[in-house]
Amino acid sequence: MDEPHPEIKGLLDMMGSMPAPPLGSLSPTGAREAAAGMFPMPEEPEPVGDVMNLQIQGPNGDVPVRVYVPDSEGPHPALVYLHGGGWVLGDIDMFDPTCRAITNEADRMVISVDYRLAPEHEFPAALEDSYAAVEWAAANAEAMQINADDIAVGGDSSGGNLAAAVAQLARDRDGPSIARQVLIYPVTDYSFDTDSYEENAEGYLLSKSDMEWFWDQYLRDEIDGKNPYAAPLQANDFSDLPPATVVTCGFDPLRDEGAAYAEELRNDGVDVNHLQYDDCIHGAIQLIVDPMRVTRGEEMIDDVAADLSAE
Repeated sequence: MDEPHPEIKGLLDMMGSMPAPPLGSLSPTGAREAAAGMFPMPEEPEPVGDVMNLQIQGPNGDVPVRVYVPDSEGPHPALVYLHGGGWVLGDIDMFDPTCRAITNEADRMVISVDYRLAPEHEFPAALEDSYAAVEWAAANAEAMQINADDIAVGGDSSGGNLAAAVAQLARDRDGPSIARQVLIYPVTDYSFDTDSYEENAEGYLLSKSDMEWFWDQYLRDEIDGKNPYAAPLQANDFSDLPPATVVTCGFDPLRDEGAAYAEELRNDGVDVNHLQYDDCIHGAIQLIVDPMRVTRGEEMIDDVAADLSAE
């Protein structure tokens, strides 16, 4: 595959005509403002059965969550969703269209977590908030009409990193049972030397320099980069982890580390469905709202939902 999907190439050409300043030149606040302007919100959100904005108890105070309830009878299977944004950007509003789409396509309650962001809150703050949300879903399953036997965790990019780390943490702490981990173009390693980093260093939605900046904001020091809860590919043991859906994209610096994580899981006996989109870019799961709507983003949600809905 020499070029991205024609729809994506058109989007990249449009974005290239209005170049944004590199993240490294911006403050975290400035980067958040720039990111918020990149992903438009629809005038009319996709309807779901119900939406609840709640505060749950986290390790360092309350954590906001948004619960999307499907239009069906409970108790519902659930997905604790952890948004992307390099641990620095994004919030539950920015990922509202994605979570609504997953709710409807998978007929599954989605619990979107507004975890603490770096650099104000460095590793492991976001991870501990995310883990607390899974604990909350399990502990409150009956009250929330959640099927306690079918609680999944998932996310995209840095959210995929957090989801993989939550799955490891739940195993290591003998915590809540997780039915599936959904890792959408996840960050899995503190390393920038893969072929995909070389091939896709710039020119697409995520660049190598962006990732270097994100890691600098997230980690307390370089030693954290060897911690498997920060870089899940650094783990010594991948056994006894939940079945996994791993999504990777051809034109993404993170492609190879996502594929490597899928392979490590598979080698240690974990059931893995690795979905590779050769002509796609990082960030596609958000590209489902006009005027940035692309077919691949919608297909990605459909494929993830199919795995979540499988018996």
